[in-house]
Amino acid sequence: MTTSYKDLLKQREALEQQINEARRSELSSAVAQVRSLVAEYGLTAQDVFPAGKSAGKGTRSSTAGTKVAPKYRNPATGETWTGRGKAPKWIQNESRDKFVI
Repeated sequence: MTTSYKDLLKQREALEQQINEARRSELSSAVAQVRSLVAEYGLTAQDVFPAGKSAGKGTRSSTAGTKVAPKYRNPATGETWTGRGKAPKWIQNESRDKFVI
């Protein structure tokens, strides 16, 4: 016998509620443990989360967001382009060799 769509939705809702309750319970325990360790070792926010670190940023590169030197310049306007991302209109359908800096 197969379970109906409505029954499955009810099961999913019940499971999501259980998941949320378990998370809340475990989260409060984890926070209490972290607070205990911070107090025991006299840690500061700077110790735990040092500035300039990209921890917790997912799969981003450590160079993400840094400035890149331009590779191309429009001689008519002086506009520049790094060669990354979508090409500006002034270089589209043109040989890039004549715009290299």
